[in-house]
Amino acid sequence: MTIRDEAPGDEAAIRALTEAAFAPVEMSDGSEAQIVDGLRLNGDLTVSLVAVEDDQIVGHVAFSPVTVSNSDGRWFGLGPISVHPDRQRSGIGRQLIEEGLERLRSLDAVGCVLLGDPAYYGRFGFTSSGDLTYGNVPTQYVQALSFGGRDVKGEIRYSSTFGS
Repeated sequence: MTIRDEAPGDEAAIRALTEAAFAPVEMSDGSEAQIVDGLRLNGDLTVSLVAVEDDQIVGHVAFSPVTVSNSDGRWFGLGPISVHPDRQRSGIGRQLIEEGLERLRSLDAVGCVLLGDPAYYGRFGFTSSGDLTYGNVPTQYVQALSFGGRDVKGEIRYSSTFGS
């Protein structure tokens, strides 16, 4: 398996993968593929990586700019992240996230935020202090990874593509 930047012509495969990956997810509203397409269309898809195995895209991760009130610097949001249902729990998501975070560091990002399972994302260093918020989402699911070790406080604002 190799991880590479999204390339022209990957769009349909990424859309199909994202739809397949989120179809069984109870908390999904089915908008994840549209979000990726919208980020790309609006120029907000800062880092878009695919995992390729046997010439097939089996994983994808998106990182886009976010603002965090009360915080300076360049912050990014992780997500959506998709792994083909037949390849989940095989380390593809972990590799995509790790590579994406390295790319953000090389862009002089201050950090990365996400909405997700603390048990899963904690392994990458994401934490929730309770001081970071996003709408009505319970704060334990609103997590940040600060590359400079600074605590982050405030409200996250994602691209309008997310419908926020």
